[in-house]
Amino acid sequence: MNIGMRYFLEVYRLATRIRIVEEKIAEEYQKGEMRCPVHLSVGQELISAVVGINQKKIDTAVSSHRAHAHYLAKGGNLNKMIAEIYGKVTGCSKGRGGSMHLIDLGVGFLGSSAIVGNSIPIGVGAGFSHKLSDSDALSFIFVGDGAIEEGSFYESINFSAVQGLPVVFICENNFYSVYTGLNHRQPAERKIYKMVGAMGVSGIKIDTADMYMCLSQTKEVISEARKIKKPLFIEYETYRWLEHCGPNDDNSLGYRPDGELKFWQERDWMPKIESILLSEDVLTLDQIKSTKESILSEVNLAIKLAKEDAFPTLEESSVGVYAQ
Repeated sequence: MNIGMRYFLEVYRLATRIRIVEEKIAEEYQKGEMRCPVHLSVGQELISAVVGINQKKIDTAVSSHRAHAHYLAKGGNLNKMIAEIYGKVTGCSKGRGGSMHLIDLGVGFLGSSAIVGNSIPIGVGAGFSHKLSDSDALSFIFVGDGAIEEGSFYESINFSAVQGLPVVFICENNFYSVYTGLNHRQPAERKIYKMVGAMGVSGIKIDTADMYMCLSQTKEVISEARKIKKPLFIEYETYRWLEHCGPNDDNSLGYRPDGELKFWQERDWMPKIESILLSEDVLTLDQIKSTKESILSEVNLAIKLAKEDAFPTLEESSVGVYAQ
């Protein structure tokens, strides 16, 4: 599929916005005012951005604990997300969910969950609803490689295949479940996208190292899924730069092989896309700088406003909370 520079520019702006947001959260987290755990996506932003650009407002999406990027890419409100992380009543979950429990029904973001694999059946249910209502919407389900080991994943893949649901599974394979590498959790010969293909869901692996291939293939397969309204599984290999949970560099812990983090940082999407945009005269160095400065100003304002907002009262904290 032929793609233009406007598409590159849109992906670049969205991915850059996500990175700057995440980096600023990491910086602010050290001050101790964000009282919830955070799972940051620094290094993984390209996937959320390229998928997000190909989503429509009528589409729905669900995520897991590393949800900031997916929420923003789906059109979630930055101010509400930051307020939520600070636990303020103006947050997208009214200050009661924190970083891992983001929701915005107005843009079709149905929620995220701290439990690995817990949101997958919700996304499948949304896809079933789209089918029953004969909607043109797709249901996007973001999972990590760790969720592939959960029973809910296999049940959901099977149900989606049997029912022919308009569901797009996005697997961000960053090779780790907390501190345990993929090689200690899954058979060495396993190819996740091929395994899913054998279960009746069309699977494809998209290379994130090749910007042209990544952007064009993503656009093409999501467009095809939208036409045929059948389940699709996309696997992207990626890598988180920071610790599993928190704002810090944990490379000193030794669970990552020597040089692995550096290898992935050298494959970073940002300088690659910037080089393309510069060479095609789409952006200048000054415009790249001003773009980043503008995003940082936006994030700083969101943080300032969130700090000024009120915490929910005890009465407000019990409204809309359901327990069994």
